[in-house]
Formats: sequence, structure tokens, C-alpha cells
Amino acid sequence: MNDHPVLARIRLNPHSRDVQRDLRDATQMHRTVMRMAPDNLGDAPRQQAGLLYRLDETDTSSTLLVQATHLDPARLPTGYGQTDVKSLTPMFTALHKGLAVRYRIVLNPAKRQRLPLQDKGKRGRIVPLSGADADQWWLRRATEAGLDLHVLTPTSMQPARPRTPDAPRIRHSLLRYDGTATVTDPDALKNAVIHGIGRGKPYGAGLLSLAPARTA
Repeated sequence: MNDHPVLARIRLNPHSRDVQRDLRDATQMHRTVMRMAPDNLGDAPRQQAGLLYRLDETDTSSTLLVQATHLDPARLPTGYGQTDVKSLTPMFTALHKGLAVRYRIVLNPAKRQRLPLQDKGKRGRIVPLSGADADQWWLRRATEAGLDLHVLTPTSMQPARPRTPDAPRIRHSLLRYDGTATVTDPDALKNAVIHGIGRGKPYGAGLLSLAPARTA
């Protein structure tokens, strides 16, 4: 991927029926954000577009962050929300070893279950992680991504549940992590930001947001 991605910040309109539908159905949300990507991207359009997204909700508002190499917010449903788009190039340029950052990411921590020896050759089912196991999973993945974590604060999110009749009946457990860290490997971190981290990317997981940490 040669182009640095752009980030769209969409302040969702709570009165929009399209927004209300998407907040209830993870598959519909995925379809809506994919409308902003170019057409004719082949068999794996999300990967080809480099598209990741995350829903940030407060008591009073919902903001949808969408990252991809190219985005056209005009293709969103009418009245979906107010959109601002910015390039992530300045952020990538600022990354250097030793930089203190704040981060936010929603993750689907999971591991593949080991099977008995007699089932050798079969693939074990994916098991979601929680509590200390999930924290350790994120710590390992962050280290691989070029971050030395100082603070990791988990927040349980509503599970992502596809509700459309043709979607698989899967419940994706989601955890949000906020905290501070130091950059140890800028190249690995850029790669993690561009490609996302972990499973569940079509359901709002994997998008890593970074900002300089405030210093006293």
C-alpha cells in the first residue's frame, strides 16, 4: 500500500433511520461504510481498500471513524451525519522512536482452541478472551506493533451481532482499550495502523488511533 490512508470522522445523526438501523446491525454498518470505498475492488474489497472503522459512543453522541486509502463521504446515505476527512500523513511523519502517545483501539481478543491429538489436522474453534487473558493478548499485540504500553484501560463494548438473514449467526465480543504508550518501532506501528490489529475488522475492531501524549 503506497498511499497513506485518510480518516473520516462522522458525527452520526441520531434521527437518521439509516443510522438507527446500522447501530442495531453490525453487517449493515459494514455495508454502509464500504459504500465510501471505490467500486470494483475484487473479491476482498475491504482489504483492498484498507478499510477499518470504529464506533465511539458517549451518553450524548455517536461518532463513526472510518479509515481507508480513499473515501468518498458523499456516497453515504442522505442525512447520515456530519463528516470531516483528514490525511494521516502528518501523524505518520511525526512518529519516531521514544515518542509518548495516547491510544484507543477496539479489539476482538481471541485464540484458537487446541484440539486433542486424535483430531490432528482439524482447526479448533475461535474462543473469545476476557479479563486478564484479554489484557495479556493486547499487551503482546501492542509490543509486536511497536508500542510499549504504560497504561491499558479496558472497557467492555456491546457485542457486534450481525442481524441480517443471510449473515452468519456470530457474536463478536469487543473490548475497547485506552491508555498511554511509548513508540518503540515506528515502522511496525505504521503497519499496524494501516492494516489494523486482530480479528473482527468487518465489525468495527482493529482501528488503532494515536495522538501525542500531553506532557507536564
